[in-house]
This record gives sequence, structure tokens and C-alpha cells, in this order.
Amino acid sequence: MVDVLLPSPYSCDLVFTGLPRIPQLGDEVFSQGFKILPGAGFIPAVALTRLGLQVDWACDFGSDFFSRYVLEEAGQQNLSHHLFQVYDKPLQAVTVAYSFPQERAFLSYMDPLPSSDLTDLVRQNPARCLLLMSLQYGPAFLEAAKAAHAAGTLIFMDGQALGDTSLANPEVVTALKSVDIFSLNQEEALRLTRAPGIQSAAKALAELTPTVVIKSGPEGAMANRGGGSARVPGIPAEVVDTTGAGDNFDCGFVYGTLRGYSLEDCLRCGNYCGSRSTTTRGGWEASPTAGFLEAYLGTKRTY
Repeated sequence: MVDVLLPSPYSCDLVFTGLPRIPQLGDEVFSQGFKILPGAGFIPAVALTRLGLQVDWACDFGSDFFSRYVLEEAGQQNLSHHLFQVYDKPLQAVTVAYSFPQERAFLSYMDPLPSSDLTDLVRQNPARCLLLMSLQYGPAFLEAAKAAHAAGTLIFMDGQALGDTSLANPEVVTALKSVDIFSLNQEEALRLTRAPGIQSAAKALAELTPTVVIKSGPEGAMANRGGGSARVPGIPAEVVDTTGAGDNFDCGFVYGTLRGYSLEDCLRCGNYCGSRSTTTRGGWEASPTAGFLEAYLGTKRTY
């Protein structure tokens, strides 16, 4: 068993920082900083690898420039190629990121991906944790979740890409009952539950999923598990780019979970990884190693 199975597409990110504003139609804006970096699934793949976890990143690549660039960078970062599929056709995936200190906006394009079967992927590649970086639901997901649990795999799902989906959709409710850890940010939690406040949103989600994590950016994070709750404050950082901060948080939380840490320490792991990642552009260049994370935890734990 590897530690983490990560099915996620890649992206090639064009990150603009130091912007006075987001450009409007007919407008031209110059940024103070710019960098091209691999993104999307590349971010958690690197973050988890740096934390010393064995990761199988399942990703499709093509013959285009963006695919070749990300594949080359994957080799530089010592990522496992075990579940890479490379096709003799373009599979372009590119994102323009307008990055501000506490928020960002994206313009993205992705070629249609080849069809895939998450259930087969899970059955053929057993892992301690299945890390899903976006909200998934429906019959195909439920079949994959059943296969994962049959293999003793923990399912961690992030709430990204939920759009206008809410708990009014019974398929979403069933999906959330099928995962072990559900992580989302404060805005996503309110949108998904239609709750009047974050506490009531957390309560509604905790009735569905055993562990619910709500990220509040610089204010920290909270979690509910088994009737208990924990909250940790944010960690001050000189923010350059918030891209991938939530992904890094998830990776830190997974690291703590797989090591059997307390709920509070899992939140600390997530907060530390998320905050460190914001100190450079792109979401993964500043992802910390396990050594730095453990040194930080050593100053925060109470025994």
C-alpha cells in the first residue's frame, strides 16, 4: 500500500502577482511579478512527497507543450510516474492566475480528458488514503467509495468545484456520508449548507461526515469529529500568492491523520503547510518538509 492515491489532472499555471487590479474589457494591466509553474494535481503531489509520504499521482498527459513541461518538472521533484498516462495527442491544461495577497481569480482551459474509472483505479492501486481534490458524487463515486472502504482506504475529499451544489441534492448528501474526512473553506461551507452562520454549517456537515474540516484562511481552521471539535488560529505569513494554500492545508491534515495525531494537531499540520505555501508564487515551491513541520509541532503541542 502506498500512503496516498491522488487522482487529479495537471495544470500549467501562469501566475501574475503584484497586480493593481484584475483587468477589465478594453483594459491593460501590468503586474510586478510573473512565473510559469505546474499546478492543479502537481501541487498536492509535491506537498505530500515533501512530507515523506509515498504518493501515486494518477494523471493524464498529452504531446503538447504544457504536458511536456509539467512532466519534466515532475521528474525534477522526484514524483512517482507509476500512474502517469501519456497520450499521443494534445491534452492541454492551462490556468492564468491573478494572485492578490488574500485572494485570487483564475482563467482556465482544459482539453477533454480520456474517460477513466475511479473504481478500477482504487482497486488496482491500494492506498492508505484516497485524496480527492474536488467534490464528487453520483453512482460512479459511490461505487469507488465502496471499493476504497473494502480495501481499508480512508477517503479524504475537498469541497472545491462545488459550484451551486447544495445539500438539497440527495446525491451530494449520500456522497458526504460515504467519505471519512470532508474539507472545505468557509465560503464553500456556507454555500453548500445554505446555513446562516459557520457554526450551524459545521453542525449540518458533521451530521453527514465523520470528520469535517473548515478552513478560514488567515483566521485558522476548525474541525468536528465524533462529537468533539477543535479550532486553531492562523499562522502569520508574508503572503505572496495564495494559490494552492487549501491544497497544502489538506496535505498537512492528511499527514497528521496518517500518523495518528490528535484532531488539534492535524489542524496545526494543515495550518502550517497552508501558510508556508503562500510565501512564494505557485503553491508548491515553499511546501514544507516533514522535518520543518515536526519542528513547528514540537513548539505547539501540549502534553
